[in-house]
Amino acid sequence: MTYHTHEGEPYWFESAYYEFTLDEVNELESATNEVYRLCLEAVESIVQKGDYERLKLPEEIRGLVEESWEDDDYPNLYGRFDFSYSGGGKPKLLEFNADTPTALLEAAVIQWKWKEELFPEADQFNSIWEGLVETWEWFKDRNSFGLPLIHFTSVQSDEDLMTVTLLRDAAEAVGLMTDFLYLEDIGFRETTNSFVDLAGRPIRTLFKLYPWEWLIDDEFGVHAMQGRGQVKWIEPAWKAILSSKAILPILWELFPGHPNLLPAFFDDPNGMTAYAKKPIFSREGANVTLVGEGDDCTMEGPYGEEGYIYQALAPLPRFDGARPVIGSWVIGGESRGIGVRESNGPITDNLSRFVPHLFWA
Repeated sequence: MTYHTHEGEPYWFESAYYEFTLDEVNELESATNEVYRLCLEAVESIVQKGDYERLKLPEEIRGLVEESWEDDDYPNLYGRFDFSYSGGGKPKLLEFNADTPTALLEAAVIQWKWKEELFPEADQFNSIWEGLVETWEWFKDRNSFGLPLIHFTSVQSDEDLMTVTLLRDAAEAVGLMTDFLYLEDIGFRETTNSFVDLAGRPIRTLFKLYPWEWLIDDEFGVHAMQGRGQVKWIEPAWKAILSSKAILPILWELFPGHPNLLPAFFDDPNGMTAYAKKPIFSREGANVTLVGEGDDCTMEGPYGEEGYIYQALAPLPRFDGARPVIGSWVIGGESRGIGVRESNGPITDNLSRFVPHLFWA
């Protein structure tokens, strides 16, 4: 784990750990599976109605979204819900990192190694690695998405490279062939209307650790939109629906009062006095504003051009001054474990620490 320290401060933090009860683990697992079910129903509703405008998805990607949603063989690997949960009451969905979630290596592998060395008799809500292997095995058995070679790509970042390497390792564990190249090294061959790698081989299946909303705006993305059917994308284009913060008010419209959801609205707090104002597209807490309950603050950043949504405030619990967010992983459509990140302030950002956890069966 090459990114264990950020700006001189520990990112991997094992001076503390979080201990859960079995009932709390079961509660988080149930909430994760339930909210994922709601998300799939929301995608179906949006595709059926053509309700893309509020998601700020341009027309160019809509055909690719629908093509991927209608293809039962389309790869759908992973995602991470962020929940506010104190151990009492229901986990409350803060957002869904459906397209390019990180903190995977530390959740799937590093915290398990920590538990095995320090608390070998304890258990951990963590079958993330096994879920990845099983999901790649499922992809392999479907045998309809460009085998035998799967390309992986990311920008030049230690964390992104390690995340992609873990995913490649899981794919190779079931006998799939993989190769990696950085995003800027992907080529395009006009004569065959296909993406190619540095060896000139056509790219038929591509895992991209790069958000759909960024790709759409790139020259790279223009070719992706025009080349429908040429590439099987992981994650599929329909994940762009769920990675937008606009999904939060849509979920509340479709399932008002659901115990795992927070009230959320477009463009206006709708009478709420305690709320989070979130850009439709943003990452790591950037440009988020919290209002009410003594936590008024704003995180600076480059986002917000597409507009904002307003979500009821669910203050994070505090343990010795630290405020944890539960990152709950969906692998191949099923809840497979959690990772905990904690911050000193009310907004979880890119410097928030990863802290291991355990429970006693």
